[in-house]
Amino acid sequence: MLKWYAVHTLSGHELKAKRMLEDEIEKRGLQEKIARVLVPMETVTEIRRGKKRNVEKKLFPSYMFVLMELTPETRRIVKDVPGVTNFVMTGGNPVPVNDEEIERVLGKVEGVKTERRIETPFKKGDIIKVIDGPFKEFVGTVDELFKERGKVRVMVSIFGRLTPVEVDIFQIQEEKT
Repeated sequence: MLKWYAVHTLSGHELKAKRMLEDEIEKRGLQEKIARVLVPMETVTEIRRGKKRNVEKKLFPSYMFVLMELTPETRRIVKDVPGVTNFVMTGGNPVPVNDEEIERVLGKVEGVKTERRIETPFKKGDIIKVIDGPFKEFVGTVDELFKERGKVRVMVSIFGRLTPVEVDIFQIQEEKT
């Protein structure tokens, strides 16, 4: 019976271990016993030096998930892949991942195509400069982050009075002092 297992890898070797395991599965013709190897990734929009870019990030660094029938042979094949340290185990035996947990992981991986998470280098209290939009060239302080919406509330001085304005996260950059 096929079940999902979490496999611990060396940091930064997840994708390489995945490729090597898939090659080994194909070479030995074990597709029916080891059906899928997954390194869950998501697309994250990062802001660096005022520019936005999309990067792929691992949801679970140092882990990959394998849908397999656990036999002594399949266990050895997975463990012998360079970069793999071991299965996630209890009492010396690999433990299948809970069905609800793996469904959540698979849902997040498949949902990544429609929703993107935005990572920002800003935090409350940072001094920023608005670089685009109606408040361009205004300097202010980050008051609140709305990461899920990709917005930031900034306190700027308008006519000598501090005023909260909401701007897109891509419309600001760190103010150089």
